[in-house]
Amino acid sequence: MKILPFKIPKPEDDGLVFQIDKTTLFYDKLHQHEEIQVSLIIEGEGTLVIGDSINQFGKGDILIIGSNLPHVFKNDDQSATSSQMYSLFFTKTSFGNHFFELEELKELQPFFKRSKHGFKATSHIKLIKEYFFKLEDSSKFKRFIILLELLKITSKSHYKSLSSFVYEKEYSDNEGYRMRNVFEFTMNNFNQDITLNTIAEIANMTKNAFCKYFKKRTNKTYIQFLNELRIEQACKLLLANNDFSIIEIAEASGFKNISNFNRQFKAIKKVNPSEYKHIR
Repeated sequence: MKILPFKIPKPEDDGLVFQIDKTTLFYDKLHQHEEIQVSLIIEGEGTLVIGDSINQFGKGDILIIGSNLPHVFKNDDQSATSSQMYSLFFTKTSFGNHFFELEELKELQPFFKRSKHGFKATSHIKLIKEYFFKLEDSSKFKRFIILLELLKITSKSHYKSLSSFVYEKEYSDNEGYRMRNVFEFTMNNFNQDITLNTIAEIANMTKNAFCKYFKKRTNKTYIQFLNELRIEQACKLLLANNDFSIIEIAEASGFKNISNFNRQFKAIKKVNPSEYKHIR
């Protein structure tokens, strides 16, 4: 099976796929698929990298991932005993090339506009969950009706965008493997010293070529991406009610210099670490 692009397994004549992922870890390789993904996290928490941005996911989150939007779920170690997600997969042409352009479905257009960058629904959560929990025991026709209801609700809900930049071109297989290796290495080793020479070797490129390659596909430098990943880890530790000091949290997140940690934290979160701990 190809890693990138990733093919959603489905019967040939099915326009809509309902999938239950119940496992120790969600699929943790960078991938993209043509289908739009509408998901409810039942159990599990961790980091979601989508497009150019790093987000956290957790129990109860409703996540929408747009067509061919690269993403990867990375479960936290402490949640590795149980992960479960309900998902619906479909394309904008699953039910006919112009189905979603019908006048009767115009109110769904905000959903498709938001999905291009991915988004997290932040209102109507209880109602959305109720629809998701009906899916497992529903007929294919009823699932189609539920999908329309979910699209209508999430078109009107409050939301948070999950990505700010989308690389418009679909990844080739070679590009997919290269970016997958870069993301996987970074997410597994962000708390270690990672130089540009090291990550360029992982990508099998020269340092200069890699820097241009990564910037073009994510709209940020690799160092920016690495710092954001480290700061997200620091945020988790700050909120975990442990006895770590700020210096210990900085070191555990991959920062060897407390001044740089404070500077990067303030630049990304707009507050300093101690303030963040008290306002969350």
